[in-house]
Amino acid sequence: MKQFAVIGLGNFGFYLATRLYEKGHEVLAIDIDPKRVHNIRDHVNRAVVADATDRETMEALGLKDMDAVVVSIGSHLSNSILATLVMKDMGVNYILAKAHSEPHGRALEKIGALEVLFPEKDLALTLAERLDNPNMLDYFPFMEGYSIVQLAPPREFIGKALYELDLINRYGVQVLAVRELVPERMNMIPTGKFVVKDSDILILLGPNEALDKIKKKTAPA
Repeated sequence: MKQFAVIGLGNFGFYLATRLYEKGHEVLAIDIDPKRVHNIRDHVNRAVVADATDRETMEALGLKDMDAVVVSIGSHLSNSILATLVMKDMGVNYILAKAHSEPHGRALEKIGALEVLFPEKDLALTLAERLDNPNMLDYFPFMEGYSIVQLAPPREFIGKALYELDLINRYGVQVLAVRELVPERMNMIPTGKFVVKDSDILILLGPNEALDKIKKKTAPA
């Protein structure tokens, strides 16, 4: 069990905190709005009305000892930045912060956020990829220019072993795993001898340009 604090209980913060709690972790939920704290108090270990820009209050809550603190403050960008700075000054080991724009994200990184989250941007990109190619089941931005995708195998892949497809040399794409539906199991880092079936789901990591070429092969004619 890990200890997490979620600061800011808008939609993103609420669902994050309650999901972590459901997974068995100890969760402290913090917001300056008493109504939001009241709404979540039965779904986390502790829910506190507090100002995250007040260092003395945050220290009293023991945030320094958390495995991670997520700053998910809504539209008040200055409060988001100040709260992140307070976490950094307190010596919090792992700070994640939600950003509303690229400049906001850069500011959060400069003052100590180890990971900056763009939930609306990431959701929009994922939806765009799914609408562009219905055969692609999921999409995760990995790093600049690279992504992880889950997709049904193109017809020309079916019945062939991974060494025959040679995706790493042809496209620079790595097969991280294959989710087999028959029988239902996850094949992590499959060997080159693995033969692709039409019921399999490929999980691939690679450059966006190369992944786009593979995705086009799965699109309906």
